Amino acid sequence: GMLESYGEGAGSPEGYVHYTKGGKPGAFPSFNAPAGGDQYKIPHPVPLDLWDPVGFTKNSSPEKLERGRLIEINNGRLAMLGLFGFLAESKLPGSVPALGGIALPYDGDYMAPFAADFHLF
Repeated sequence: GMLESYGEGAGSPEGYVHYTKGGKPGAFPSFNAPAGGDQYKIPHPVPLDLWDPVGFTKNSSPEKLERGRLIEINNGRLAMLGLFGFLAESKLPGSVPALGGIALPYDGDYMAPFAADFHLF
């Protein structure tokens, strides 16, 4: 939501193209140096960027940066698969044999917050 809007809106530096429009997957505009200047800076408690917040890769080659970005994207994909494995095992015991006994059964509705009649109180 908020980060997607920032990436497509005022925080987009010159030349930034969203990944769905042919840009580089995993690339994101900096919080600290947006094209619009200080008026578009996001006030967050720790002034660090999402990718490489302390600058470990600032002297890395483009090939090493590309490999690191691909590793990070694949790590996120694997985390999503793992989460869905736990969700499946908790709803249908035995559906993911490796998680049998680790994932606890759940008889609630995972999609309840998106239902039309959902209330917090």
